[in-house]
Amino acid sequence: MFSWKGGGYTSMNQCESQEFKKRKPRILAVENPTATEIQDVCSAVGLNVFLEKNKMYSREWNRDLQYRGRVRVQLKQEDGSLCLVQFPSRKSVMLYAAEMIPKLKTRTQKTGGGDQSLQQGEGSKKGKGKKKK
Repeated sequence: MFSWKGGGYTSMNQCESQEFKKRKPRILAVENPTATEIQDVCSAVGLNVFLEKNKMYSREWNRDLQYRGRVRVQLKQEDGSLCLVQFPSRKSVMLYAAEMIPKLKTRTQKTGGGDQSLQQGEGSKKGKGKKKK
């Protein structure tokens, strides 16, 4: 098993090693992934996932509940064989999660709903102007 924290220092924005940062394309970066999103993506593909909600990186300046959490993923079984062949390493799990998190329903609904409320409010206002003589 390996530990993977949802927010903070090991998120998709800031990966652990400098080498991975240099090689990782900017296209794959996910803005502020939460531990629950990572858990949802990993459990949907069939990995054994455990979410520790109260764990937090000590240097994280934001203490909100949204930024807390550590995701533990089992890559290998007790005999040493891989749980899923498509995920041989920790890096492969991170790249898969970075690819799938933007496709989650919670991410797509947030962007589409804001524009409609603005349009509805503008249509009901009627301005009173001076009448022409």
